Amino acid sequence: MSESHATASAGPGTAFVTGGGTGLGRAVSLALAEAGHAVAIFSRSEEHVGGMEKELRGRGARALGIAGDVRDPEAVEAAVARAERELGPIEILINNAAGNFLVPSEKLSPNGFRAVVEIVLHGTWFCSSAVGRRMLERGRGCMVNVIATYAETGMPGLVHSAAAKAGVLSITRTLAAEWGARGVRVNAISPGIMVTQGAAANLNFADAATQEKLVATIPARRLATLEEVAAATVYLCGPAAEYVTGACLTIDGGLSLPGGFLRRA
Repeated sequence: MSESHATASAGPGTAFVTGGGTGLGRAVSLALAEAGHAVAIFSRSEEHVGGMEKELRGRGARALGIAGDVRDPEAVEAAVARAERELGPIEILINNAAGNFLVPSEKLSPNGFRAVVEIVLHGTWFCSSAVGRRMLERGRGCMVNVIATYAETGMPGLVHSAAAKAGVLSITRTLAAEWGARGVRVNAISPGIMVTQGAAANLNFADAATQEKLVATIPARRLATLEEVAAATVYLCGPAAEYVTGACLTIDGGLSLPGGFLRRA
């Protein structure tokens, strides 16, 4: 067994989760804490990171909430350094921070496009770079990037998000190929439709009638739960996935599959 493989199997280390105070980020933070990891939550909202730190500590986990912006490389560097100083070496990075809204492409402003790309694409890279350098020095680590199925297919009304997440998928595969021999794994998850406060409001599916229509298009005939997507994320970070890198795990109940004439109501 190689040294890098052996070290990768060591006990739970510190996880750094961006956008970790609400929605999927919160669910992933809780699941990682349950698996024994110390968790650092990085988000723009003081309220969210403070509340999440308190909740995690109340469950017996070592936790740290850091307010900051993934679009600012200096803020990212400072947050990563603080997390390692207070919780120990970061062995898991979850790039979850995102921004999104529905808009016809011809009505999308330059600022609207730029805002989403800077959070999703630039933010993912800034965090991956800051954490990745440290992981490479230690010869171990795991990153999971949160994208969406439309990163590969495109999506009307979401050209800004689709472009950004397609870039994140490319970052995932590139870093996996470049860093795999040095003990760092990089994967992505592509969740299906989940009801979170932010997504439901920004993408206009908060009402039950719209959700019923969405469910009718999904072969599994239900929406994704935060808990099952979080569990899949933790799997990619754990010893059972040590041979998995450069992968994109789709968790969408079959929504992205072509139905054709075989699909039944």
